[in-house]
Amino acid sequence: MKFIRTDIADVVIIEPSVFGDERGYFVETFRQDKLDAFLDFKVDFIQDNESKSGYGVLRGLHYQLAPAAQTKLVRVIKGKVLDIAVDIRKGSPTFGQHVAVELSEQNKRQMFVPRGFAHGFVVLEEETVFAYKVDNYYSPKNDRGLAFDDASLLINWRVPKDQLQLSAKDTRQPGLANAELFDFGFNLYA
Repeated sequence: MKFIRTDIADVVIIEPSVFGDERGYFVETFRQDKLDAFLDFKVDFIQDNESKSGYGVLRGLHYQLAPAAQTKLVRVIKGKVLDIAVDIRKGSPTFGQHVAVELSEQNKRQMFVPRGFAHGFVVLEEETVFAYKVDNYYSPKNDRGLAFDDASLLINWRVPKDQLQLSAKDTRQPGLANAELFDFGFNLYA
C-alpha cells in the first residue's frame, strides 16, 4: 500500500498492491495500522457507504460542519469517476484550491479526504459503483454543500454541463464566498 501526498498535503492518494493471476485479483483495500503509521492524527472509520450512478451524475460538493465533520476514504469498485476535494478551511494556504483525481476499477486508487474539505465526484462511465468510509455519522443539521459550478473553484468536471445530472439539493448550494466553512488550525480531530 502506497501513500501519496497531493498538492494539498492533507489530501492523500492511496495505491493498494494488487495481486493477480489467471483467476482474477486480490487487493487489500484498507489497513488501519498502515493509515495510522502514515497520518499524524487518528481516524476511526465507523460506517461504509456505497452508491451506484450512471454517466454524468455529479454528487457534491458535500461536507458536514463540526461536531459532525467527516473524514472520507473513497474508492471505485466498478466504473470510473473524477473525484474532487476542495479545501474549505479559512486561513489555510490552500483555501479554495482543490485536488482532482481519477478513481477507477482499473487503477484501484483511493482518495483520503480529511475533515475541513468539501467532497464530490462526477461519473465518467455508464455504470459506476462508488464506495466510501466515513468517521462520523450523517447529521442532517450539519449537512452543507458548495455550488459545483462556483467559478472561483476552477473545477473542470470533464463532463459537458448539459450532460450533468444533479440532485435538486446540489443545484441550490451556495458559492464558496457565501458558505459556512471551517477555520484553519481548528483541531477537527479533538
